[in-house]
Amino acid sequence: MHSDDSHRPLPLRGRAAHRVQLTYSLGDDGSQQPVHHPLLALLDALHGGGSVLAASKALGLSYRHVWGELKRWETTLGRSLIVWNKGQRALLTPFGEKLLWAERRAQARLAPQIEALRMELERAFADAFDDRVDVLSVCASHDQALPLLRELALAEQLHLDIEFAGSLDALRALDAGRCLLAGFHVLDGVASRSVSARAYRARLRPGHHKLIGFAQRAQGLMVAAGNPLGLAALADFVRPGLRRVGRPEGTGTRVLLEELAQRDGLDLGADYALIEPSHVAAAQAVASGAADVAFGLEAAARSAGLDFVPLAHERYFLVTLKSSLDLPAVQRLVALLGSTAWAQTLSALPGYRATEPGAVLALTKVLPWWNYRNERPGAGIVARRRSA
Repeated sequence: MHSDDSHRPLPLRGRAAHRVQLTYSLGDDGSQQPVHHPLLALLDALHGGGSVLAASKALGLSYRHVWGELKRWETTLGRSLIVWNKGQRALLTPFGEKLLWAERRAQARLAPQIEALRMELERAFADAFDDRVDVLSVCASHDQALPLLRELALAEQLHLDIEFAGSLDALRALDAGRCLLAGFHVLDGVASRSVSARAYRARLRPGHHKLIGFAQRAQGLMVAAGNPLGLAALADFVRPGLRRVGRPEGTGTRVLLEELAQRDGLDLGADYALIEPSHVAAAQAVASGAADVAFGLEAAARSAGLDFVPLAHERYFLVTLKSSLDLPAVQRLVALLGSTAWAQTLSALPGYRATEPGAVLALTKVLPWWNYRNERPGAGIVARRRSA
């Protein structure tokens, strides 16, 4: 019996050929197929049928397609899969047999996990196909109340897909179209030349953005239980020798701290023992003894068992584009924020208070930083009168 050389192993093309990637399909035909690979389906059909023709009939594919796929996979894997003996039954090479064995073994071992994964994917996509469910993407400054709002919204079939970031990054994400809502916070009554105005004014445009009331919250010094160092004011935060926790640039809390320091004529300096990304992380740094003091939320301090020295009450706003206000998901969130359930949730959170929750607010009313004369050079007296 003559056999050609095609059964000899081809050169292995590197370990990348061994990597496994899982995919899935979406359908409503009632079938529940396990995880499978088209090559293994070909090999199994060949193993059972003994020829390319029989395999193609079993799979409902053309002879040419099955032949071409087998040759393509041999080239891709760098190994022969079939012993091509003319006039003889098609046999799998030892490598082809091992592939089938490996796939069957994996299927037997992983069948429960595969089924659980399939069911979890079905549950996830059930929400996507359910017209009663809305999803709202939110990029927001770190906050203790937002996760509670997410839980409350979930009961109303409104899913808040929240990504936490600094206030400025959140506003950038909104303008870049990466979210429908952004969350930022600012001190009430700050002047047009303040640190806050300089930080946020370029990111917020009257007529283009709309504010949605969310909450008022307290920020201040997070200190060890009993306040052993006797810290009582922002001036104490810059006391020499203290191990301080700082926040990254671009965060709303960093902006607020600089605002308060400017108001009190203090130099914050740059000698921070740690820079932490969130209020919770800053509180934990103090609670663990890695730092003496941090500036952040009362709720984060209390949850870490720390004492708290209040220094500022600020407004936290959600902001969206004016064109997005009428979207069903946004309207549902606005209604939820104005509900008694949300007011009760906030009242139980230390340092928080419901302040115009759910109210749609004009930028120029709440944050009167804009001077239309500067925004639109050359507009003259008419523009100044309109801005009054």
